[in-house]
Amino acid sequence: MVTLTDAMRTAFRRQGFVVVPGVLSDERIAAGRRLVAAMLAEQPYADDHVGPYFLWPRFGPAGDPLLDFYRDAGIEELAAQLLRPELAVQEPDFAQVATTVPTWPHRPGGPHVDGVTPGEPDGRPGTFSLLAGVWLTDQRRPHRGNLWIWPGTHLRFGQYLAERGADALTRLDDMNPGPYPKVELGQPTQASGPAGSVLFAHYLLAHNIGGHDGTPVEGRRETIYYRLHATGHRERWREAVTDPLTEFRA
Repeated sequence: MVTLTDAMRTAFRRQGFVVVPGVLSDERIAAGRRLVAAMLAEQPYADDHVGPYFLWPRFGPAGDPLLDFYRDAGIEELAAQLLRPELAVQEPDFAQVATTVPTWPHRPGGPHVDGVTPGEPDGRPGTFSLLAGVWLTDQRRPHRGNLWIWPGTHLRFGQYLAERGADALTRLDDMNPGPYPKVELGQPTQASGPAGSVLFAHYLLAHNIGGHDGTPVEGRRETIYYRLHATGHRERWREAVTDPLTEFRA
């Protein structure tokens, strides 16, 4: 199993994200790509489609191949290394298969935050602790469907909510389009790394999908996302968003 370094944990706390290379072997990458190909064969995009195309499979009582993939890849154990030692990672109940089909020369105008439109059935915003992105294709070059990230915004978003109350997360009329609050964003960066890497991003981190400037011969970008909750997150979500490092180890 891959072990996170203190430098990785420090980068996550300061920047709101970390890319961990070498998590998946070549065999696991190939297995993940076969899963994605099978799902797209059942729910294909149009022949002339370019840009993002998403699938949102939910895991039933009998399980799901994408949940098996999550377990086999050790994502839970890896994510737990970012959390406080007394916290564990709850298994996800769905995944997002995210693809970007070239050529799509898109540049995001701004970021968003997940889970607020719509929220949970009980009225709670759909917060979580960590976004885990498993990269099945190479993203070492920019503008290949890379996720755009605004480093450090998880801390500024947390301060915004600490000043206004956690329920300000749902007051979308007070936010920029996206939605994302009116905080200092700074300059974005594109998350990059080889296939087989795993991206961990804080829930509050400003992010958005980037374009794919490659040619169709280069193929689509493929990522499987899992939204992860630390144990007890749903009960303490207000604390988690107003004190954004409360769930994470130093």
